[in-house]
Amino acid sequence: MLRAALEALSTWTVPLVVAGIPLYALSRKVKVYPAFLEGAKEGFQVAVRIIPAVVAVFVALGMLRASGGMEAIAALLSPLTGWLGIPPSVLPVALVRPLSGGAALGVLGDVLRSEGPDSRAGVLASVMAGSTETTFYVLAVYFGAVGVSRYRQALPAGLLADLAGVAASVVVVRALFG
Repeated sequence: MLRAALEALSTWTVPLVVAGIPLYALSRKVKVYPAFLEGAKEGFQVAVRIIPAVVAVFVALGMLRASGGMEAIAALLSPLTGWLGIPPSVLPVALVRPLSGGAALGVLGDVLRSEGPDSRAGVLASVMAGSTETTFYVLAVYFGAVGVSRYRQALPAGLLADLAGVAASVVVVRALFG
């Protein structure tokens, strides 16, 4: 009985929310379509503002990978990462994720293609990508959008949270998958 109710709830939640938001707006006499267009216009302007930063991150990451720099960093840190139980192929995910979520997903895709999705490296890289944040992106885009220019404490806090996410990923994957 409870299972059937939960399945029905999970089946209908998204359609009800998608239909409910415009209905709620109409009940408050909000012109839904013009409001939607205004939001889309603002979203497009934000996208145009961040494209140069995203392109710069992708170019820098591409250069780092093409030059062998990422492999050199992984090799340099491999004694430490090996001791911690982090395969060398997973380290680029941890290094790239604070810079760019898209680039981290690209690196994650490379790990999944080369190591396999069910491998220890594939599972760890997936959990790691989901347990960390795009710290520099958040600082640049979201803080910039609201006019915060002093984020001296936010950067170390964000990077420390990323480090905690990496550590927690290693611990959880080791505990659950051996």
